[in-house]
Amino acid sequence: MILGHQIALDPNDVQETYFRKASGTARFAYNWALDQWQQQYDAWTRDPTLPKPSDAALRRQLNALKGDAFPWMLEVTKNAPQMAIMHLGQAFKNFFKGTAEYPTFKKKGRHDNFTLTNDQFAIKGPRVHIPKLGSVRMHEPVRFVGKVVEGTISRTADRWFLSVTVEIPDPPVVRRENQAVVGVDLGVSAVATLATGEKIRGPKAYAATLEKPRRLSQSNSVARWRSRKSGPGSSPANRFRKECTFPSRGICRKPRSASPGSMPGLRISGRTPCIN
Repeated sequence: MILGHQIALDPNDVQETYFRKASGTARFAYNWALDQWQQQYDAWTRDPTLPKPSDAALRRQLNALKGDAFPWMLEVTKNAPQMAIMHLGQAFKNFFKGTAEYPTFKKKGRHDNFTLTNDQFAIKGPRVHIPKLGSVRMHEPVRFVGKVVEGTISRTADRWFLSVTVEIPDPPVVRRENQAVVGVDLGVSAVATLATGEKIRGPKAYAATLEKPRRLSQSNSVARWRSRKSGPGSSPANRFRKECTFPSRGICRKPRSASPGSMPGLRISGRTPCIN
């Protein structure tokens, strides 16, 4: 059984610079191999006597060129360009099988990563040792105990991660007693109906989701109906406004005779003077 575990890394400035160089080398090798693959494939279609492109041939071709044409590749582990070309070969296999699209060129800053084989790194507790770099601290040790197949160091935003592929023994097969056979019919009103007549109801997620808006709408309608029925004096604020407004209206509208020494107008706090 093959399992994977992704662990966050905590590299220093020198180690992060190495990761960026290795990722750039892997990206360059992938794009170079893709360009060479297309040229060699076009030449093979015109002349079938020429060899078809393959990832193994492209890896040998790059090894013969990188010493003179790309000497900066020697600054990082050899797995960075070699594994990138192997991934390109697998991408073409998936394309010809119809399970993936045609491979495209990679861009800087998108899916930056490089892969190491199990003989090019070693994990000891919460640290991973990488050739030409040294020991890098991990945030946790590997969870699984088994044979390490490969590791991929990738960048997400500004953080670096190590994805470890581990091969562990298959779990033991537990033999179970033979049980009675029952027919199962899948339906709409019930998820499954057994031949014995038992029905297994579904979660009814749609009906449960509509229940809350229905209850809220019903409570809102009842509140609006009560407010219309009780009138403007239903709430305390409306009652206070009613008690303060109606007496003042009566005082203003009722004609009164002016008494000696009284003011010609009557003023109520917060309102305009009423002329008798």
